[in-house]
Amino acid sequence: MRSILIKIQFTVLLLFALQSFSLGQKAFYVSPNGNDGNPGNEASPFSSLSYAKEVIKDFKANNLNESVSLILKDGTYYLEESLIFEERESGTEDVPYIIKAADGEKVVISGGKLLELNWRIQGDLLVANVPKGFDFSSLYINGKKQIRARYPNYQEGVNPFNGFAEDALSKERIASWKNPEGGYIHALHQGRWGGMHYMITGKVGKDSLIYEGGWQNNRESGLHPRFRYVENIFEELDSPKEWFLDPKKGLLYFFPEEGIAREDIQKVEVGLLENLISFKGNSENPVKHIKIQDITFTQSSPTFMKTEEPLMRSDWTIYRNGAILLDGTENISIENSKFQDLGGNAIFVSNYNRNVAIKGNLIEEIGGSGISFVGNPEAVRSPSFNYHEFVPENEIDTIPGPKTSDYPSNSFIADNLIRNIGTIEKQVAGVQIEMAMDLHLVHNTIYNVPRAGINIGDGAWGGHIIVLNDVFNTVMETGDHGAFNSWGRDRFWHPNRETMNELVAKHPDWIKFDAIKTTIIRNNRFHCDHGWDIDLDDGSSNYEIYNNLCLSGGIKLREGFYRTVYNNITVNNGFHPHVWFKESHDVFTRNIVMTSHKEIGVDYWGDKVDENFFTSEADLEKSREFGVENSGEFGDPGFIDPTNGDFRLKEDSPAIQAVGFENFNMDDFGVTSVELKKIAESPKIPLLLFESEKDKSEILEWHGFKVKNMETLGEQSAAGLNEITGVLVIDIPEYMTGTAANQLQKGDVILGCYDDEISDIISLMKSEKGNNWKGRLVLKVWRNQGFVTLEL
Repeated sequence: MRSILIKIQFTVLLLFALQSFSLGQKAFYVSPNGNDGNPGNEASPFSSLSYAKEVIKDFKANNLNESVSLILKDGTYYLEESLIFEERESGTEDVPYIIKAADGEKVVISGGKLLELNWRIQGDLLVANVPKGFDFSSLYINGKKQIRARYPNYQEGVNPFNGFAEDALSKERIASWKNPEGGYIHALHQGRWGGMHYMITGKVGKDSLIYEGGWQNNRESGLHPRFRYVENIFEELDSPKEWFLDPKKGLLYFFPEEGIAREDIQKVEVGLLENLISFKGNSENPVKHIKIQDITFTQSSPTFMKTEEPLMRSDWTIYRNGAILLDGTENISIENSKFQDLGGNAIFVSNYNRNVAIKGNLIEEIGGSGISFVGNPEAVRSPSFNYHEFVPENEIDTIPGPKTSDYPSNSFIADNLIRNIGTIEKQVAGVQIEMAMDLHLVHNTIYNVPRAGINIGDGAWGGHIIVLNDVFNTVMETGDHGAFNSWGRDRFWHPNRETMNELVAKHPDWIKFDAIKTTIIRNNRFHCDHGWDIDLDDGSSNYEIYNNLCLSGGIKLREGFYRTVYNNITVNNGFHPHVWFKESHDVFTRNIVMTSHKEIGVDYWGDKVDENFFTSEADLEKSREFGVENSGEFGDPGFIDPTNGDFRLKEDSPAIQAVGFENFNMDDFGVTSVELKKIAESPKIPLLLFESEKDKSEILEWHGFKVKNMETLGEQSAAGLNEITGVLVIDIPEYMTGTAANQLQKGDVILGCYDDEISDIISLMKSEKGNNWKGRLVLKVWRNQGFVTLEL
């Protein structure tokens, strides 16, 4: 009887809405203070989004030529289940379906739930009952996210993981845990190539764990021995802001900050849903012409244990979901919205999608990736799914391009501010692209990320234009990666280098079977202190890279084909060619570089590595030892105002006259909308590593050490050197005590860094820049009349 009454009520309201619309009304309203018994107009709005959505669905079925707006009035909407839009809810180009906040009002859609709790005091803790079996993995007190009980305790700003401990899984610590089942282990990959996560399922004896996971990385590895932590274990609940839920007993424990009493806790929210809105269609029946704007999305649940689908032969696995999921759409737009405090991915564009527009959004405090465009592997010809897998030569599909249309294409990602992502997962990106074509990334600002700012996972199928983005503070918690990173382990690629050499020599046409279109990277500003600014890794092919300002890590080209790199500036760094193919057809020319070329295993130098401008004659001469740069030049490039980030060249610059370098704008990187520009940060502009007479005697701070150039006979005599050279350590940081043999000491002279001779501070810093991607520094130090090797 109750269901019949609800259906009657719904029919009456729909008839009322249809009558209203016949009189010209085209907007439905919803408010947390409304009522689903209302007609849904501005004066009498509905209360639930799901109910309003169903009313509009039926309205659209009878009014195909009417444009519809769903207008959300001020407040927070806690969803009980995801809102899923299907093909029959589509708008059209002339009559789109708009879902938006009321003008000037703050609207929040939450994947969470409000809890009414009665707290009681138990020692330092507050304890509350929740329904038995009720489980959640994120807790918000008075609107602020709290910390799951963990070891080591949360340390803001400490990378990785905001704190790590080698003894997180020591036998002594495990023995102290009575029942760790349901806890989690988070660790970096042993090569620091992203992160890995495990769920504890039990104990063996007193001091050993049973756990499962590790599938979040597509390059097999054990846990990193040092960079690890554990969470969701009751015995580690020992610090303010930490919490622990025992779902079996129905008990929530919370360690409040000093001065916070029970009565101060006004609002308790928990994250439950992993997805808030989905658009689900397919290539034959796509969801079309729906626009979302001016809405905040928050409090989705973490999904790190579901990140297990291998993305071809890249290092990634993924989970195809996010706060907003697009799967089988055309002309969907997400604009001027905020994505904050999400446990998983923010926006995921999966499989067939065309003409998606994601612009003007703020994306921050995200557990996974910011924006992901990932096609269906069934659209790939001769796919493989792991670094070590390959399709035999006689089974390779030799038709170029995709097999189906089931991938994202012709889409626009512009003017988004993406920051502080990967708070849980570490194999993430501000923008992730895999199995996609013709995407335009324009005027985005991306920073504070554990891995790449922008990542392209394979060559399928190129045609992307990446322009005017500002990408910095990247690879902050991992290593051997770039602010921009790509792989190209496509059909031609083979894990055995000799076999791959044979394949590309025999079948040179295979190289562009997947990378059928050129990807252009131009007029961006990149900064990566723990890798490369631009990193074209294994197999990356068919790129044109020009007019980029690289502030720290330089440009790396590992083996691949048809990369043309010109007119870029690499501040305090240079060019890193690694293990190139014969007949690669690579070109590196008319760039400004500040170190010698840092080649690794290069026997063939492509079509052209010449006419680059060096800031040091010694670096040019060292590069010429490789048989390149016969027409290279050196000198002071004459930057206009490098201290303030203007690296344009003065009109009389020798780089303009000698190699034909052309200036490009330095003031239009990143977001353009007024509101986002107000809150967006900018990269720290580095001091130029140019040698000058006035700097030679200066004492500088280097990683906390006070250092200076060796410059007097007295210093030489005191050190016992046979010449005046190297960098003298004058003092050590306060936190370093004693005279441990494996650390720098006062009076040491640094004479080498990896294979580079160190003659002064400039050469030390340049060598460090060239080797930062390795995650450590190996120094050759003169101490007590002999050499020692230190790893920092």
